[in-house]
Formats: sequence, C-alpha cells, structure tokens
Amino acid sequence: MKFIKKISIIVLLLSNVSLFAQAILSKEEAIDITLENNYGVQVARNNVEIADQNASLLNSGYLPTVVATTSTTYDRDNKNVATFSNGTNTVLINAESRRYNANGTINFTLFDGFGRMYNYRRLKETYSLSELQARQTIEQTIFQLMTGYFDVARLKQTAMTALQSVQISKNRLVRARYLYEFGQNTQLDILNAQVDVNNDSIAYLNTQQQYLNAKRDLNFVMGREVRVDFDVDTTVTFLPPLNLELLIEEAKKNNVTIKQAESNIKIREYDLKVNRATFLPTLDLSGTYDWGEFQNNASAFLSSQETYGFNGTATLRWSLFDGPSINRVKTAKIAIESEAILKKQAEQQIIRDVTNAFEIYQNQLYVLQTQEQNLLTNKRNFERTEEQFKLGQITSIDFRTAQINLINARVNRDTAKFDAKLAEINLLQLSGKLLDVEF
Repeated sequence: MKFIKKISIIVLLLSNVSLFAQAILSKEEAIDITLENNYGVQVARNNVEIADQNASLLNSGYLPTVVATTSTTYDRDNKNVATFSNGTNTVLINAESRRYNANGTINFTLFDGFGRMYNYRRLKETYSLSELQARQTIEQTIFQLMTGYFDVARLKQTAMTALQSVQISKNRLVRARYLYEFGQNTQLDILNAQVDVNNDSIAYLNTQQQYLNAKRDLNFVMGREVRVDFDVDTTVTFLPPLNLELLIEEAKKNNVTIKQAESNIKIREYDLKVNRATFLPTLDLSGTYDWGEFQNNASAFLSSQETYGFNGTATLRWSLFDGPSINRVKTAKIAIESEAILKKQAEQQIIRDVTNAFEIYQNQLYVLQTQEQNLLTNKRNFERTEEQFKLGQITSIDFRTAQINLINARVNRDTAKFDAKLAEINLLQLSGKLLDVEF
C-alpha cells in the first residue's frame, strides 16, 4: 500500500507539471532557433565565409604585387689615404660615410595563358560548392530537428494517454473497494485493481521520463541550454497528394547531392583548363624606381652623390616541353570522367531513394488511416465494456483487456501519425524541397 501511495504521489506531481504547460514552441520558431544556434550550422556558415574569402579578387592572381624597400649604411673607419715621396702619410681617423637607399618594385603578369581566369572561376565554383555543403548540413539538421520535435509530440500524447489509463485504473480500484465494502466482490478484485494501478503508474513514469529526455535532446539540436522547458504543438498537417514522377524530376534538379556532383565536375573542368594554360606563353612586366644618396668621407673623390630613376623589364616565358604538366592534364581528364560517373551514380541513387521513400510514405498514410479506424472501434468497444462492467455483466479481466486495447490503439494511432509526417519530410528532403515548405 505504501508503494502504491508513493507511486500515486509521483504521478500526481508529474501530471500537475504537465497541466501547467509551458509556452508552446512552434515548428517555425524551432527552425529559426536552430538555424541561429545549431553548432553544425554555425560551422557550415564559417566554411562558406572562408570559401568566400578564398574566392575574392585578392586571391585571384590578377592584381600586381608592390614591394617597397629601404636601407641605410653607416661607415666609420680609420684610413691611410696616401703615402707621399717624402715619406709622409695622410691618415683619416674616424672617417664617416653614409649611404641611403629606397626603391619600389611592381610586378604584374600581363598574360599567363588564361590560367588566372580559369583559376578564379574555379575558386568561385568552390565557393558555390561550399554553399551546397552548407545547405546539405542545414537540410540534415532540419530533418533531425523535425524528427526530435515530433518525437517530443508523440511522447507528450503517449504520456497523456498513459495518465488517462492511470485514472481509469484508479476509478476501477475505488469501485472495487466500494463493492467489497458491500460484499459484492472479493479482496482479489481489489488486489488486481491495485496491481493495474501500479503497472499503469510505472508505465506513465517511464513515458514521462522519455518525454523529458526527448525535450532535452531537442534543445541540444536547437543549440540552446538543454534544460529550457517548453511545450510543443501536436498538430500534424499533410501536404496535398504527391506525385512520384514529379518528385523524381524535382530531385534531379534540386537534390543537393546531385548539385554537388555537378559542381565537382565544373571544378575538375577548370582544373583541366588551368593545367592546359601552362602550354601557352607567359608575359611578365616589372618596374622599379630607385633612389639613393651617398655622403662620402674625405678620401672619396665626391663628397656626396644622389641617384634616382626608373627601370622596367618585360619577360616572355614559354615552356616548350614540360612532362609534369602533360601528366597533370591527363590526370585532370580522368578526374572529370570520375566525377561524371559519380554524378550518374548519385542520380540513380536518388531515383531509388525517392521511390523507396514515396512507397514508405504511401504505406504510412495507409497505416495511419487503419489505426484511426482501429481507434474508433476500440473506443466504442471500451465504452460498451465500461457500461457492462458497471452493471456487473463482465469481469474486471474483460474490462482490463478493453482498457489495454484502447490505450494501445491510441498509442499506435499517434505513432502512425508522426511516422507518416516524418516519411513526408524525408521525401521532401530527397526531392530538394525541404527548405521551401512550411511544417
């Protein structure tokens, strides 16, 4: 009896917590929070920013290089300048001389066989690929979010169903005690009712714990403090009937895996063009402006001197034979063929996955419809069984069987509902439309 009372108190406390519901976190709000705070999404955005920096004009090779240098030299020497015929010497003690020099050099490649142009386009395409990779991360994260969100919603409804079962069993226990007091049943009926209250309470506690754990998991996916409490919307709406052939066509155009394959092909094509550019001549220009000033000691012919001026150089280079470059061109061609093969593989894989997902979605909708009918049937059966039980026409075992059937029917209906919605979301992700719909 003490154990049953303890269980009942815990159930009462948890049910009170559920009754004072938190503010509902809508699906749209959950998506906004996730896109802002999810750790994987933040890293993906940083990778896109890095690719953007790498694809800038400053990294293209189009701009010239400018170098400025300056130097100063100071000498302080003792010098024997000359020895005369009469044997006397001219000696300079601590003779000082200074030299100052400054120059600026500009180097610019006027033509390099269009290598810079193709390299710059490759950097831009690499940036586009990084955006596709970020989109893939976002799609996977949104799917993970929706899976967690509907898992919380399912467990919320399962917990409510379990709590209703506890209440039904409690009412049966009260009735059994009442009838026992009037000598209309035995103590065995009371014990059986107490056991059912105990089992239903434990089932509720376990479901409630799973519900709380799922909420913490969802908070983690959203990238916020995991102990933040909230409520979820259990409403599920489905899109109008979907067409398989249209979904496959959409997937070929919009699926992020296929688009990444197309981007990889473009990058390999630019690699080939960059390597071919090495077969063409390169014209480099450079110009230097020099300035220098010399302050000489007394031993020099000139006491001071200043020089300045500009000089330019044009260099034409043409590699007539370069074995490694030839090999790089051959390797680039093979890489293009490999990427084309991978694209075909991705297309066939997407057709397979979309077809499988569509059939799963259709099956889940049928299961949901069937479970809805099962729930209606079990509701009617329980209502009639409850009336017969109150009239004493059936045993508590028959009543308990009807109760369990009703509870299972509700849980199965709720599970089928959320499974069907997740199947729909998976289908949208494969067809490349996940980010374009509202949940």
